[in-house]
Amino acid sequence: MATGQIFSRSTQALFYNYKPSPVQRMLDFDFLCGREKPSVAGVIQPGSEGFHKLFFGQEEIAIPIHGTIAGACQAHATADVFVNFASFRSAFASSMEALQQPTIQVVAIIAEGVPERDTKKLIAYAQTHNKVVIGPATVGGVQAGAFKIGDTGGTLDNILACKLYRPGSVGFVSKSGGMSNELYNVLARVTDGLYEGIAIGGDAFPGSTLSDHVLRFSNIPQIKMIVVLGELGGRDEYSLVEALQQGRVQKPVVAWVTGTCAKLFKSEVQFGHAGAKSSGDEESAQAKNRALQLAGAVVPTSFEGLELAIKQVFERLVAEEIIAPARDVTPPVVPETLSSAIRSGKVRAPTHVVSTICDDRGEEPTYAGVNMTTLFERDYGVGDVLALLWWKRSLPAYCTKFIEMCVMLCADHGPCVSGAHNTIVAARAGKDLVSCLTSGLLTVGPRFGGAVDDAARCFKAARDANLSPHLFVESMKKKGLRVPGIGHRIKSRDNRDSRVLLLQQYARAHFPQVRYLDYAVAVEDYTLSKAANLVLNVDGCIGALFLDLLASCAMFQAHEIDEIVDIGYLNGLFVLARSIGLIGHTFDQKRLKQPLYRHPWEDVLYTKATCIMQSLSPLELRSSSSMSGLCGWLEAGDNELEQNVTQVFMLQQK
Repeated sequence: MATGQIFSRSTQALFYNYKPSPVQRMLDFDFLCGREKPSVAGVIQPGSEGFHKLFFGQEEIAIPIHGTIAGACQAHATADVFVNFASFRSAFASSMEALQQPTIQVVAIIAEGVPERDTKKLIAYAQTHNKVVIGPATVGGVQAGAFKIGDTGGTLDNILACKLYRPGSVGFVSKSGGMSNELYNVLARVTDGLYEGIAIGGDAFPGSTLSDHVLRFSNIPQIKMIVVLGELGGRDEYSLVEALQQGRVQKPVVAWVTGTCAKLFKSEVQFGHAGAKSSGDEESAQAKNRALQLAGAVVPTSFEGLELAIKQVFERLVAEEIIAPARDVTPPVVPETLSSAIRSGKVRAPTHVVSTICDDRGEEPTYAGVNMTTLFERDYGVGDVLALLWWKRSLPAYCTKFIEMCVMLCADHGPCVSGAHNTIVAARAGKDLVSCLTSGLLTVGPRFGGAVDDAARCFKAARDANLSPHLFVESMKKKGLRVPGIGHRIKSRDNRDSRVLLLQQYARAHFPQVRYLDYAVAVEDYTLSKAANLVLNVDGCIGALFLDLLASCAMFQAHEIDEIVDIGYLNGLFVLARSIGLIGHTFDQKRLKQPLYRHPWEDVLYTKATCIMQSLSPLELRSSSSMSGLCGWLEAGDNELEQNVTQVFMLQQK
């Protein structure tokens, strides 16, 4: 592996398994370094295609998404780094596929817990094909002022503090990603900063070793000194000892192996990393530090002395004119995101949506302040949930039971009503569930379902105005209006709707008062004197009883009741209830595998366009509105009709 530089200012990467935060941090680092092109060429999200919007400085850019690794590599032939954020379960397969792509040279595996057998296969393949694996269990690496992987270097503030936006003279390699960030800060304080840093990962078998990168640093002219941070466990540091003894590393090396405190424990200690576990004296931190020192590395007596040791070596190299300290530069300011600016109190931004019925920001969602746990602890039902989300308060049990009764009784009314018919036709046309449901719901209106609201409005206005049933009905008649909630196609005085009877029985047994129901029944008595089918129907009964519910439960003020009726809450109850039946009809048709619906010819009255033409004057025939009236007969499909329509157009031209 001992080649040289693996990153540059033109390096581009493919990011596997999209994570917004690390991708945006890579782009912010690019902007901070003054790169002309973003370092993220594309994102690989298996099975997806499209774009993700991210920021490159102030500019919003679209990063392409690819569904396959091969497709992404083909689309971005210059991208030679593969940043793998896959889980430990899929990290091996995706990493191996990336290594097999001719354009990929470096693979960084972020996941920890990748099986050692799989890691060894990746290492073997990389070595035989002259490629580099960083990780598993790594945060990646960074070349200051040029390129960084994922979350390497930490937050933007830490990157600025560590001066990673411009190259220094130090090469650094460590097993720990967290300790790398600490050492970058140390290097910024006592040297001219980092040139390249790599965290190889804390697994027992890293894809590349400490010595691999130290030997590579030796071939990079800009790196003048090397800092190594090892840890107890494993024998990786001994390969570095061997390289030092053989004279293969010609640059000063400052090293420290962490974990010396393990000797203080009576039993074997497992530190944070999988590989940070000593299996004998040779794998202890003390033994490794001694071996490194004997091989020629500068090794302090403790971790606290590491910073001073680095400082002394750097100052010596400066005095010997081996290092000409890099001059500092002023990096551009990365624009702050709106969310972070709001959190820090720098700006005030208006919200665009107001919600008073629910909140999902806590540990569990709440409905009108009642959390999910409470819903089940108090044995709340669907009626209680409706009360919380629609009226923002808990209602008495008899109220919520009545609401549930309405939902049950209105759930369906057979396949012949307009909503069910539309749903069935859509289902037989092969449409999906949502389309079928929507097709049926679009018929809900003044003639289908809307009578609940209208009945409540009319009964309330008449009852509150102390109109007698006689005056109310006759006043509606004078206006040319039917009384909503009165009348049924089938039901009559001697054949009452059982739904109406059930609702009335429940209300009279449980409601404190039913004055609006009594008024509706009095109206029914008057209308029945005119015709036997002018009975109080289920829409009218629900409308009247909801007024009684709102007025008698002592939980709504008068203006709130008016608002509920005006907004159309009661029709919402019909929509909710009927959706249950419409969904059922959809499933029923699909289960039965019914073919495409076509209305039978014998159920259509076909008329001739000539009937219309004979009644039109020449002036009317020339008008566009009269012509548009003829378009409804264009589907008749006979020769006589075609001739008639042709004559009309000729007359219109004359």
